[in-house]
Amino acid sequence: MPWKESSLVKQREEFVRLALAPGAKVVQLCDRYGISRKTAYKWIDVYQKAGVSGLVDRSRRPHHSPKRVSDEIEQAVLDVAYCYPAWGARKLHRIVSRDRCDVPSVSTIQAILKRHGRVCQGVPASHRAVGRFEHPKPNDLWQMDFKESILLYKGHADALTVLDDHSRFSLCLRACADQRTNTVQQALQEAFRCYGLPRRMTMDNGSPWGDDGASPYTRFTVWLLKLGIGVSHSRPYHPQTQGKDERFHRTLKAELLQQRIFDSPVHLQSEFDRWRHQYNTVRPHEGIGMQTPIERYAPSPMSYPERIPTVEYDTHDHVRKVCQKSLVSWNGHRIRVGKAFIGENVAVRTTQDESTVEIYFATHRIKIIDLKNLK
Repeated sequence: MPWKESSLVKQREEFVRLALAPGAKVVQLCDRYGISRKTAYKWIDVYQKAGVSGLVDRSRRPHHSPKRVSDEIEQAVLDVAYCYPAWGARKLHRIVSRDRCDVPSVSTIQAILKRHGRVCQGVPASHRAVGRFEHPKPNDLWQMDFKESILLYKGHADALTVLDDHSRFSLCLRACADQRTNTVQQALQEAFRCYGLPRRMTMDNGSPWGDDGASPYTRFTVWLLKLGIGVSHSRPYHPQTQGKDERFHRTLKAELLQQRIFDSPVHLQSEFDRWRHQYNTVRPHEGIGMQTPIERYAPSPMSYPERIPTVEYDTHDHVRKVCQKSLVSWNGHRIRVGKAFIGENVAVRTTQDESTVEIYFATHRIKIIDLKNLK
């Protein structure tokens, strides 16, 4: 019979007293109690010397543990883990090391968390990016997207997120009632005034920055082009093009949104502001060597103009105004430019191939036209 933990000492006492009885067969008792002969004679000897108290298990803990983490350090780790329950051992190690030099290893911190039931599930290895491309400087590229359907007690809201590709710095985290052009423009204007203009922005193909069926441009992206910001779109059904912003959304969900319902849009925005500050200035980011985004970010030298500059072209350009049918005329050809450019001036530039022309809006080439294929 296996020895039960709840009455271990009592069973040991029972075994020993039966084994010491006249005529007892120790080997047979060992089989019945499920213990070895070595263990049996050990307990008999201990009982004869110290009585029942000798049958109590002694601590196997060493008398001296020079590598044991002190209670103070362990408590410091637990305090940080309490503040940031969604963070793993690597991030906590980075945070604790900012304030003290006697920080235990990442594996030791993991053991502390496990011992106290605070181990969180990290991102599976299969979900981690390997060799992800990164632009060399801040503001070379901003990624933009919506995190949709965040629950409020009455209705829902969407989160407009804008992330710097190089630093992972969160430039905008705005609670929005809709995804209309004016809503997005207002949020971006605040970001532009604070951080300046990026060289390029990338986004998916949804509203308000998706195409109108004939052109990859909308009135919103034309507004960006007027500001001198290049525009690119992710490939349809390839969200990995927006990989850093998609990863930001998972972090936002895990650390703030999961299993929560917010009182109102004002409450949600207040939580966004608090968490965004934490994300940018406190939270170590594994994708940038455990630095915080603010350590790698610097504002753009290109300031936001309060008045949109007039689009001007070189004297050698052939300037045409896009008519209400989204067309321009060129050498007897009718070239479709796109609804987003109606009323705007574009430049038609010839190439070395006489049958091909390029259409520019401001400094951005928006189309290449093969005149031979025009009907």
